[in-house]
Amino acid sequence: MCVMPAVSTLYNSVSRLNTARERRYTLEPVRPLAGGVVTAASILLACLTAPATASAQIWNSQEGRYSSPIRTGLPEATGGFMFCRLWYTTSRTMRSGLGWSTDYPAADSNLMTRLEELTPTYIERWENGDPGIAAVRATDPDIFRCPFLFMTDPGSVTFRQEEIEGLRRYLLKGGFLWADDLWGNRAWAFFETEMHRIFPEYSIEEITPEHPIFSTLYVVKEVPQIPSYQAWRRNGGQTSEFGAETAVPHVRGIFDDDGRLLVLITFNTDIADGWEREGDVPYFFFTFSPQAYGLGINILIWAMSH
Repeated sequence: MCVMPAVSTLYNSVSRLNTARERRYTLEPVRPLAGGVVTAASILLACLTAPATASAQIWNSQEGRYSSPIRTGLPEATGGFMFCRLWYTTSRTMRSGLGWSTDYPAADSNLMTRLEELTPTYIERWENGDPGIAAVRATDPDIFRCPFLFMTDPGSVTFRQEEIEGLRRYLLKGGFLWADDLWGNRAWAFFETEMHRIFPEYSIEEITPEHPIFSTLYVVKEVPQIPSYQAWRRNGGQTSEFGAETAVPHVRGIFDDDGRLLVLITFNTDIADGWEREGDVPYFFFTFSPQAYGLGINILIWAMSH
């Protein structure tokens, strides 16, 4: 019988991988899989293991403002999962944000490594063996090779009209966009305006933990608030970036007429920092990374199976 692990089980598994990467672990079952969960998730759960591979590594943060991606183009397609990040031009500065390259490239690479270790998913790779992460413009025809598109610091962008048209085409043809690291009412207002430019016919809806995306593979019982690491240090370990205004994290989304999730937004939380900082700060990892990976893997599976 397939089972659904809790995030606490993920924490134990990732912790073991950090201390004994040469061994093989199977995530322990917690409770039966609920009815209605997609077949892809069931298949993953049936074979869920965490194999160590010679090429697997966890990247330390290399945070800095990148004017362009570390590699151009996309890796050669061999049938594996590819993680694409939206490369855009910043039009305004958000506090603690670095525009399109916030948390890049460590967050992307670490999530891909953990996805491969904690599920049977085969990931794409570059020629040197690095995880197949890429950054693409909304106007790049290669965007249609991306099964998934991730965006950080989304309050800092004003899209050009051709980018609006490119993103709309990509999403309506089956693409998926996840926007993360959006803090406070000012940033929300900017990004909401851009989303309405892309989809004037659709509204942004709240997605609560009762939605099946929170239990696609791992049981995530609440919206995790992962702080920006820099803000966390400045604020003496407080998770909220701007006080009361950002005290409550949210997951929100845009759905099409058939109920397919086109855009997912994690607001007042920085999920990617839970991936990026895993290799840097042990306390930050133990406190935040299991929740960040649990929700991240759930969202990846949801995007690829709906």
